[in-house]
Amino acid sequence: MPGTFIARKPVVVSYPKMPDAFAEADLIVKFLKEKGFNVPQGSLYDEDLRKRIKDGEFDMLIAVGGDGTMLRAGHLCAPCGVPILGVNLGRLGFLIQIERDEWRPMLERLFNGEAWIEHRMMIRAEHVRAGEVLGRWHALNEAVVSRGQNLRPVRLAASVDGRLLTTYVCDGLIASTPTGSTAYALAAGGPILPPDLRNILIVPIAPHLSVDRAVVLSEGSSISIIVKSENSVVSVDGQPPLPLAEDDHVDVRAAEYAAQFVRFGDPGYFYRNINAHMNQPHL
Repeated sequence: MPGTFIARKPVVVSYPKMPDAFAEADLIVKFLKEKGFNVPQGSLYDEDLRKRIKDGEFDMLIAVGGDGTMLRAGHLCAPCGVPILGVNLGRLGFLIQIERDEWRPMLERLFNGEAWIEHRMMIRAEHVRAGEVLGRWHALNEAVVSRGQNLRPVRLAASVDGRLLTTYVCDGLIASTPTGSTAYALAAGGPILPPDLRNILIVPIAPHLSVDRAVVLSEGSSISIIVKSENSVVSVDGQPPLPLAEDDHVDVRAAEYAAQFVRFGDPGYFYRNINAHMNQPHL
């Protein structure tokens, strides 16, 4: 069982496009103030608050929203080592252990020393053209090279640790973390990986006369996705796609830091969470 974690300097943030999140965040802040904490509150896009988080002013971030909120919180908090506690107001909540009506008893458990920190691998993706790095991103879920607006499939070559793996004719190729194995990679037919692994998962999207199976790379391996046709784009963690030119490549490897999440109970929560989400409608 992982070591216990007790927060001393929490901050509460919410997703600005989810009105209910602000109301729920207000209730959480009121609860924490009754416990004697001086708790700042704001939006995930509040630049002053973001700077204070990056400066190490807090030792836990409570994020109120859905999985998208957790992704954004992960991008903010992972580089500075701040653990995230998610409260789910979204539809799925694969990344979140606490539902809307559960945060009071869970916070009591947190302050009683019943929480622990889960470390989840992130990836670093670089867009390279003729030896020059044009873009660099970190992702908690995945980096995707795919076709653009044109409906024709794209040709992509995948090299692992400098050696050609295969060439795909497909709608795209996903380079996913274990966390991302329950996101786009799952929808594309990939396997579910436990979150404590540090392997990159490669999943083709609608492959045509190409390898149609996902590939799990060895821990520490990296992949280079080389564009062999026009009409390709790259998107990281669902952000707006950016155009790629022929012979560009997107290089993906494990990031130098991990995202940290506050968890309760035994690590088997992940499988219970998966089972719950796989057996209920979400639309």
